[in-house]
Amino acid sequence: MSFVLVQVIVGGLLLGAVYALFSSGLTLVWGMMNIVNFAHGDFVMLGMYVAYVVYTLMGGGPIVGAPLAMLVLATLGVVVYFGLIRDIMKGPMLAQILGTFGLALLLRYSVFWWFGANFLSMPPNIVGGTYAFAGLRIEASRLLAGVVALLVTLGLHLLLTRTSLGSKMLAVAEDQTAAQLMGIRPDSMQAIAWAIAAGATGLAGALIANFFYIVPTVGETLGIVAFVTVSLGGFGSVPGALVAGLLIGVIESLSGYLIGAVYKDIVVYVLFLFFLWFRPQGLMGKS
Repeated sequence: MSFVLVQVIVGGLLLGAVYALFSSGLTLVWGMMNIVNFAHGDFVMLGMYVAYVVYTLMGGGPIVGAPLAMLVLATLGVVVYFGLIRDIMKGPMLAQILGTFGLALLLRYSVFWWFGANFLSMPPNIVGGTYAFAGLRIEASRLLAGVVALLVTLGLHLLLTRTSLGSKMLAVAEDQTAAQLMGIRPDSMQAIAWAIAAGATGLAGALIANFFYIVPTVGETLGIVAFVTVSLGGFGSVPGALVAGLLIGVIESLSGYLIGAVYKDIVVYVLFLFFLWFRPQGLMGKS
């Protein structure tokens, strides 16, 4: 195997880890509340713009921009839950779809109004240069994004499966009435879930902004990637989102290298549909 091919695979894994990070928030919200957030990709977009604003106003890199984006988006997640989601959850599924879709449009066109439609980007050397290791050359920005995203996604899985807070959140997801009888407040747990999910998207957006274009419509592209990742991994499964994100990142990179960048999305979606034909619940979803 050539060094170029290995480098392409490593780059795909690093990108896939970021996909897994912002997709884990989508699968968390679905697993707890059975609601699909169509504004999820636009949350990532907001995280990218927060990082850009931090750089332009303060000259801060990802060390400042990433935590701030996570905090801003986590706060937005709580506001969205109490201001919108808590009420539309009582209505039919159509209300949930239209509500979150309307939220996506509100966020997108608010950014259009404030920043305009021009493509923006961060300086290529904001994180550092390029590292050479065993014949491979990896951009520092992609390495930072991939490693941090992988660690945070694993941390989220451990939070849900190894902590008291995670146990309470899973209890609410299983049976809200029983959870209330045990002294758990479903409202609080669901608001925390939205804060975690939105915070993960903010962090992912701030990390990916270092090497991805920034434009108000980028949320559409990233939102589709999130839905494909969650569907492939299995709705409600954070480990599934991690494995699926890594797979999609590698497939994108390999198809872009071997066939052409124009066709990489086609390859991903064809393989995705082919897989779901045989296993509609996804890699780690429940039957």
